[in-house]
Amino acid sequence: IRDITSQYRKSYFGIIWAFVNPLTTGLVWIFLNMTGTIRMSDTGIPYPVFAFSGTLLWSIINEAINLPTNSTGSGISSKINYPKEALLVTGFYHLMFNSFIKIILLLIFLWVFGVGFHLSLLWFPLALMGTIFFGITIGLFLTPLGMLYSDVSRIKGLILKFMMYITPVVYIIPKEGILKTLMEINPITPLILTARDLIVGQSPTYLTYYLLIMLLCIPLFMIALVFYRISIPILVERMSA
Repeated sequence: IRDITSQYRKSYFGIIWAFVNPLTTGLVWIFLNMTGTIRMSDTGIPYPVFAFSGTLLWSIINEAINLPTNSTGSGISSKINYPKEALLVTGFYHLMFNSFIKIILLLIFLWVFGVGFHLSLLWFPLALMGTIFFGITIGLFLTPLGMLYSDVSRIKGLILKFMMYITPVVYIIPKEGILKTLMEINPITPLILTARDLIVGQSPTYLTYYLLIMLLCIPLFMIALVFYRISIPILVERMSA
């Protein structure tokens, strides 16, 4: 609570910044579609809902991937003996708070554009937790390397920017071509599509792939957590030397 309040204490717009990034990104694509600059295929739902839900979910995954590095970087220089996992827990609470604010705005979009609320929304929190779980797992593997080499964070940023365009965030999967293949094998695709389908009341078309990703994340998360637990004390000694 102290971390969250301190983050917005000196900000005039305060908590509004929690959802400015996905909102502005979504509005750019909505504007391009409405003006005819970019022609989108039929999404099956109002495009503003499609684009905003995609950018919102992408921002949550992006934040989850960066969570271990950002959280650990704030306390890694300390030699005080405390469980460094506490930093991850703090970052997780912060992420959940920001995500809650974004979801409220998404619900407003559903109401304004006539999509309405469906019983499948009850399953959406589970799908959202799965996307966060995936992101944190990836982030745990990258954190020790990112602490040692700043190149890792830069490369990660570039890869995430590229990944957004081979993920159905603001446009659907094409019916053919290399982009279709890339999107279908992209592990983030089922995360985005499953969560979005549950939001708008559609049957999840990539549920099997989503569940497979979750099953793979369980052992990978345990391995990543052990890797994190072993490497962080070593990094503390190296960076404090």
